[in-house]
Amino acid sequence: MKNFIYKSLFAFILLGFVACDDFGDIDIDPNKPTQVAPATLLTNAEQVVSSVVGSALGELYAQHMAEITYTEGSRYQDIQADFSGWYTGALQDLQRVIDLNTDPETMDAASISGPNENQIAAAKILQYFFLHHLTDRWGPLPWSEALQAEIGIITPTFDSQEAIYDAIFSGLKEATAMIDESAGSIDGDFILGGDMAKWKQFANTIRMVAALRISDVAAGKAETEFNSAVADGILTETLYYPYLAETANQNPWYARFITRSDYALTEIFVNNLMDLNDPRLESYADPATTPGIGIVGMPYGLANSDVNPENVSFPNSVYVKAQDAPIAIYSLAQINFSLAEAAARGWTNGDAEALYREGIMASWEQWGVSGADFDAYYAQPEVTYSADMWKEKIGYQKWVALYLQGYEAWAEYRRLDEPSQYLIVPEEPFNASGEIPMRNVYANDIANLNASGYEEALRLLGGPDSDGTQLWWDVN
Repeated sequence: MKNFIYKSLFAFILLGFVACDDFGDIDIDPNKPTQVAPATLLTNAEQVVSSVVGSALGELYAQHMAEITYTEGSRYQDIQADFSGWYTGALQDLQRVIDLNTDPETMDAASISGPNENQIAAAKILQYFFLHHLTDRWGPLPWSEALQAEIGIITPTFDSQEAIYDAIFSGLKEATAMIDESAGSIDGDFILGGDMAKWKQFANTIRMVAALRISDVAAGKAETEFNSAVADGILTETLYYPYLAETANQNPWYARFITRSDYALTEIFVNNLMDLNDPRLESYADPATTPGIGIVGMPYGLANSDVNPENVSFPNSVYVKAQDAPIAIYSLAQINFSLAEAAARGWTNGDAEALYREGIMASWEQWGVSGADFDAYYAQPEVTYSADMWKEKIGYQKWVALYLQGYEAWAEYRRLDEPSQYLIVPEEPFNASGEIPMRNVYANDIANLNASGYEEALRLLGGPDSDGTQLWWDVN
């Protein structure tokens, strides 16, 4: 009974989306500082970026990878998921950075980690990066009333996905306007090195990607936000999450294969790359362990798999699952394909085909195959750009290039419906829709502990709390 009470209380606190840390002056040692430095909070939050880019579920949903023996994830057993930890963790840490650098009583001490406004701007930008990821998984979420348990809001209302996107656009513009590059860098930033010019580019790239995401539901706003973001300056090279050759900060794919060799590239993915003689395949995958059979894909989503792991190909040992192998947060290929799509839609005067080619070449360079025969690859009818088929062409190449960026690949599949001819429904899926998921389902605690918020979420979602209910921007 006591254990149940503790679990219920913990879940209740999570639904307030803030960790309560005000216990008066119990057990406080006046000789030890109790204030966490903003740099430490920023570092903690940046480490959570790995949960976005290093996710196995994202790769399963995009069907880049499949499980070999324990295939439940490939069959969407985990489609119901809890988002509350993001609020009590990274988002709350970042809010604390903002608060410490805003409060007149703490901002002077907080400046030890860098100029106040630059710290606030970076924290806001990273908050919106996470928020964009989360809303594209679940849809409506708490935001306007989130992170406010300290003033009594413990059952926050949910905002529509449209409102969240509006907040992302306006919030990122507000944050970049705060940045003063001449004031100096910030500490605790191991991704961008405290470089505030790069923080601006990061923010504008988030805006650019978000703008494309709403292109089919709010074309005018999408075009305006896209062009504004590009004009303000986007990333010009791949932004990586840097892992280290040490246990505490190692690549998650390396960590997964320490205990279990249960992930292989899918048969779908491998066969498509092979059919087009795509040189990236050798950087994406290792040959199967069984001698002489080369790179072999794993059938996706088998209900009862008896496949021998030695007969299928694991992710590449150098580029994917080395202990310190980095993973792209935003790749230059993704950026170039985004620019190509904007040109294809008539939003810009850019050369769609040239940008499309640059997207493929950037992906090749990212994966170490820039010396291969690009012209021969591009000359294939399945690859050559066609203005009449821009969605199919860009959609396929983006799917290939977004390998390891699984959640982004899943989002782009839902938005573009490409490559629809390749992705399949697994055998005996666990999810309610029985199809490729359109969203994550809310955890049960949301309905149990914030009933009014949950009901509002369903109204805003416009359908049942099912993985088959499409998000606001997914109108195809």
